[in-house]
Amino acid sequence: MTHPPQGRRRRPMNHAPEAVKYAREAAGLTLKELAERVGVSEPLMSAIERGQRNATPKNLNKMAEALNCPRVVLEAKRVQTPYPAPVAEPRERQTA
Repeated sequence: MTHPPQGRRRRPMNHAPEAVKYAREAAGLTLKELAERVGVSEPLMSAIERGQRNATPKNLNKMAEALNCPRVVLEAKRVQTPYPAPVAEPRERQTA
């Protein structure tokens, strides 16, 4: 497995690798068949499926069409983290 060069951050994946593999298997296609339908090499399709290479938006559209599934099924799910809630100042205790 190769690692990105030191100091260079990896961009988040446009696709969910496990979703691509699942959809391909559910469609009954081999890696080679999917690669041919998308118009990429088999090694590239394998790397996309393993999460080592990022699928371009154009290839993501082609994969969705070849797998007969909506693109959103193959897209990486982005979880938005909310900003932390502001911390309220402690209130003074009132005595009765």
